[in-house]
Formats: sequence, C-alpha cells, structure tokens
Amino acid sequence: MHHVRHCLGLFAVAALTCGLGGNLPLGPALAESSSSSASRITAVYRVELGGFNLGNFHLTTTFRGDDYKMRGEGRFTVLQGLLYEWRGITASTGRVTSTGPEPSMYALNYSDSAKAAERLRMTFEGGDVTNVSIVPRKRVSSRVIPVTKEQLEGVLDPMSGAFLTAQSKNPNGDLNVCNHTLPVFDGRQRYDLVVTPKRSVRVKRTTPKGYGGPAVICRVKFIPIAGYHPDNPAVQMMAKSNEIEVWLVPVRGTNMYVPYRIVLPTPVGYGSAMVTSLQVSGRRRASAEP
Repeated sequence: MHHVRHCLGLFAVAALTCGLGGNLPLGPALAESSSSSASRITAVYRVELGGFNLGNFHLTTTFRGDDYKMRGEGRFTVLQGLLYEWRGITASTGRVTSTGPEPSMYALNYSDSAKAAERLRMTFEGGDVTNVSIVPRKRVSSRVIPVTKEQLEGVLDPMSGAFLTAQSKNPNGDLNVCNHTLPVFDGRQRYDLVVTPKRSVRVKRTTPKGYGGPAVICRVKFIPIAGYHPDNPAVQMMAKSNEIEVWLVPVRGTNMYVPYRIVLPTPVGYGSAMVTSLQVSGRRRASAEP
C-alpha cells in the first residue's frame, strides 16, 4: 500500500503541474490589447490513473500586460478519500518576454491522508533560479546527483513550461509546436523534456465546456539531469519510456497552444490528465508581429 500511495503522490504532483509542453517564443504575439485590461484562461482537467478517476485539476492563468499569474488546485482521491486523498495548490508568476516566459516565482503546497505535507517555493531572476525553500527540509541521500548552479540558469518552472511556451499563428494544428527541448527545474530535479512531433488529429467535444477541433500529439522524452537518485524506479521508468505524450490544442483568440491531454506510464498503470473545460475571458488578441 505504501508503494501505491507513493506512486499516486508522484503522479498527483505531475498532474498538478502538468509539466509537459512544446517550446516556442511568445514575444509580442501575445501582447495585451490594453495594458490596463486583463484576460483569463480557465481550464479543468480530469485526472485518471490505471483507469480510475482520481479527481479534477483546476488551472487559471491571468494576463495583464506582460505579466502572468497562474494558479492550479487539485484534490485527488481513491474510493472517495477512504483509501487515499491528496490535495495540492501550485502557482507561478512572471512576465512574457520576446524569448518566452520568464518566471519570477513558483510554489507547490500539498498534503495527503498519509500525513505527508510539503511547502516548496522558488524564486527566479533573469531566467535563473535564485532561491529554493522546502519545508520541512528532508535529508538528501548522498547518492542523489547534486544540482549545480550552472544547471539552474535559463530554466523554467513546470507550470510556465507547460502552459506558456507553445505558440503558433496557425490555429489548425501546427506540428511545429512539437519540436523543441524544454529545460525544467521543479525545486528538486533538473530535467529536460525533448518534445518531437507525432501526428495531427481532430478531437470531439465531449463536455459542454470542453474543446473540439484540431490538436497535435507530441512525443515527450524525459531526460533526467540532476537532483535524483540513479536507482529511483519512477525516474528510470520515465527516462526509458517512449510512451509519454502531450496533446496540444490552440486557444481561441490567442497564438497559444496548451495541453489538452497528457499520458505517462507509472508503476501502477497509465496516468492521464484531459481537458473537460477550456474557457477564455477578456481580450487577448494576437498581433501581426512574429
């Protein structure tokens, strides 16, 4: 049971941050039509593991001028919380630059029914990590590959990497959004996500507020770099897998592509997160500039 809970906890973190996506510069193509107005993208993801519905992850991204704020919240349970329950809140703030998102802060707070809890907070400056705080601070095994200062330069947090880096002026399913390497640091592990194109598809709207239309399927290769134990079975499984996918869809009124579906293997079965609601409010028009 401890092994299953550990896998559920790991997948809950992955689902909450949804740390998979393509990498294209945002630049002025997502500039606000008015610096005083705000726009918002609200998405709800249904999270499943081994064929069982664990719960929903709610994500709200607000843009004001070049600044962005993201907040995600999830509650995942097994047997309606009788067997296991996990709650978490994650956030990311920063600004959009000509080369992509530049995070300033990332946080993840979670607790579960097994009395595990953690508060993680990172700060950035100029694309580099400047501080990491984890409470409670746990002893790190001497076998964990240390993260160097150089490896924390020019990186993204999982949230900004997943939701603010894929862009194309083509709203009809542009496979070019699946052709990049994404450098990510989650507060502990430094890894690359090598994203390559797989195929274009059309998806049907399955819920009243869901999405229907073109989508692109990207193959994702997980490349661990530092901050992990070489014998960690979950890291080994992810690194060896060729079955990790992210489906990206265009967001109405913007040049953005965001995750529609994420699929990844775990020791207790395949996990997935899929959009059940995708809504845009406010005005966030794409400019004619590249």
